[in-house]
Amino acid sequence: MAQTQIDIIQHHCAESAGEILHWAQARSIRLQVYRADLAQLPAPNDHPCIILGGPYSSLGDEEWLRAEREWLSAKLKTDAKVFAICLGAQLLALASGAQVKKMPTIESGWSNVRFSDTSSLDFMTWHEDQFTLPPNGQPAARNENCLQMFRLPKDRIGVQFHPEWNAESIASLNDYCGVASPLPREIDAERFAAVSTWLHLQLDEWLERSSN
Repeated sequence: MAQTQIDIIQHHCAESAGEILHWAQARSIRLQVYRADLAQLPAPNDHPCIILGGPYSSLGDEEWLRAEREWLSAKLKTDAKVFAICLGAQLLALASGAQVKKMPTIESGWSNVRFSDTSSLDFMTWHEDQFTLPPNGQPAARNENCLQMFRLPKDRIGVQFHPEWNAESIASLNDYCGVASPLPREIDAERFAAVSTWLHLQLDEWLERSSN
């Protein structure tokens, strides 16, 4: 049986797949990483794809961002399943007919997110833009600041928070950004464990549906 492969679209050297890598390793899934900010993008095929975040505006005029927006529009014309995070979710929202706009204040650090089933969980956040709900989208989670998660047909999911950030991710971002980082310096192991459990379950369900 061929090994499952998922394409990862990364936008910044300090924002890697994080906990997604641990999930994939435990399931013998191959992650093929592309650096969109270095003009690396796969063909707009129907492979399952995870789009990560990054410190950029989804509306930016950088050449590579314009190329990624065009690439994502083409990919969404296939049956590709997409799991998009932060900047990735904003790009997915734009490509699906929604709007992205500035927030009144930056959201950062731990933030409680409420899901449509009335459950809630704390996630790491760091963003100054927010998306509106795309046409045909279903709201899946929000908090007092903004819509935090939506679902689209063909198993396309956008999340504004960062479920992929684990302790190593935070250390990397704090080291790269220095005093400019608003992220905590002390690691809350219990919170990260809960987020890891949530992410692994979400990706398991997403990939199972992607395989059908």
